[in-house]
Amino acid sequence: MKISDLRCAAVVCLAIGIATAQQPARTNLVGAVQAIDGANGQITLGTDDGKTVKIVPHAGAKFLRLPPGEKSLANATPITAGDIGPGDRLLARGELSADKSELAATTLVIMTKADIAKKQQADQAEWQKRGVGGLVTAVDAKAGEVTINTRTVEGMKPLIIVAGETTGVRRYAPDSVKFADAKPAMVAEIKVGDQVRALGTKSEDGMHYAAEELVSGSFRNVAATVTSIDAAASTMKVMDLSTKKPLLVHVNADSTMRKLPEAVAKMIAMRTSGGGGGAGGAQRAQGAPGAPGAPTGAPAGGPGGPGGMRGGRGGDMQQMLERLPAIKLEDLKPGDAIIVSSTEGVDPGHVTAITLIAGVEPILSATPAGSQRAMMLGNWNMDMNMGGMQ
Repeated sequence: MKISDLRCAAVVCLAIGIATAQQPARTNLVGAVQAIDGANGQITLGTDDGKTVKIVPHAGAKFLRLPPGEKSLANATPITAGDIGPGDRLLARGELSADKSELAATTLVIMTKADIAKKQQADQAEWQKRGVGGLVTAVDAKAGEVTINTRTVEGMKPLIIVAGETTGVRRYAPDSVKFADAKPAMVAEIKVGDQVRALGTKSEDGMHYAAEELVSGSFRNVAATVTSIDAAASTMKVMDLSTKKPLLVHVNADSTMRKLPEAVAKMIAMRTSGGGGGAGGAQRAQGAPGAPGAPTGAPAGGPGGPGGMRGGRGGDMQQMLERLPAIKLEDLKPGDAIIVSSTEGVDPGHVTAITLIAGVEPILSATPAGSQRAMMLGNWNMDMNMGGMQ
């Protein structure tokens, strides 16, 4: 998935093309269509900065439909107001009222929800086919190189991901579980232990990988027990089993919550304790660096489910998790054991869950006391949430 495409999928890039109309008094608003009032033609827009604005088209307003990935209105198709539906991405250009609650639009450009979903599926297939990813073992910022370990037929080997001048480099924002919130970054911001995902081409000798896109993030994985739940606030207080400190976990619409069946949890526990093939089996179950389950991060998340790690046992487990029924915060109770995957946040005492897995008591029981941190379930769940971009 090209980062420029992602930006266009958010319709942000359209503002550049439309702004050439040289009408400085006019404003561009970008967001998702929440509702349409067919009687008067007004559109309720939820903007990307969290506001709600009424869009009132002028009598001669232009309505255009642009395919995701397009950077110019030259390929836009004229449509009517009736072709716009809830969930579509919309850029509206016009005059904003003094209280900023209403925009009289002269131009409305949409990317339909269906078009975006289709593009996401195609991008997901490309990342699955051509993408690589894993835990960072070394960084040479001056050379623009990031080293990870990859599994080959000869065993584990280092792979040097090379970010050139044209490589799109992005990094997850603190406390965000959305790829859409990832910000442009530099290779120097990547650290050993981070997780990365790259799209590009591998060299013939298999030692280097020329990246077209490179995404990185610092992810946190916590094994904990629930102490209290506040469903109204979408939060729970837990005790981190590694640090022995309290932690506040927030869940939102982008968080994925699942519960392992007892039989599955016991199977994973056997691998964790070495019963599923010795130390190697334990590493694979835990998603240790270099394990088959280490992230290949195929675009997922949002409509496609949680950010997925594909390949090997990690991929099998990820697919298994995706098939499990979702649970709600209210389904948990104090004393339940959970494992939470999240991004590193600004406040170490608070995390926003990317994925929360309950029913893990057998797994934690099989893990030596004080070493629950080894349960790197983030390798199942890391939210390379490209497909979920809104």
